[in-house]
Amino acid sequence: VFRSELSPAWQEARYGARWEQGLAGLDAYNHENKVEPMQRALRELRAGTWFAGLRRGQSRSRAEIPFLSWSGNRWKVHPIADWSDRDVHHYLKKYRLPYHPLWSKGYVSIGDRQLTRPLHEAGDHELTRFNGLKRECGLHDIDLSAL
Repeated sequence: VFRSELSPAWQEARYGARWEQGLAGLDAYNHENKVEPMQRALRELRAGTWFAGLRRGQSRSRAEIPFLSWSGNRWKVHPIADWSDRDVHHYLKKYRLPYHPLWSKGYVSIGDRQLTRPLHEAGDHELTRFNGLKRECGLHDIDLSAL
C-alpha cells in the first residue's frame, strides 16, 4: 500500500485541516495523500499500464476521456469509459456484486470522509466531492511522462 509518508495526524498538526483551506488547501491535501503516493507507486512498481474506472458520464471533466491513451512510457486504460449508471447497475446485478455500503445512504461518489457528501446534502452530483469547489483530486491529471 502506497500512502503519504506523513501520517494524517502529523499532517493535521503541521498544516491544519487543509480540506477547509480553499482550493490551495485542497490541492495540497490531494497532492500529499493521492497524487504523490500514486506517482511513487507507478514509478517503484515500474507499471507499464494503469487501469482506471473513470466513466464519461460521471462529470463534465470526464466527458471526453478515451478508452486508451499513451503518456510518456505508460498506457492508461479506461475500460468502462462509455458505461452509463444503468450499465454499472446491470453489471452488478448480473454478477451478483454488492453496491458500496454508502450508496444506500445517498453517496454517489466516494472519497475522503472529510470531502464527500451525500447527494441529498449537496443537491447536485458534481458538488458531492471537495466541498463543491472542484470535481477532480488530481490523480487523473498526472503527467505520466514525468514518471
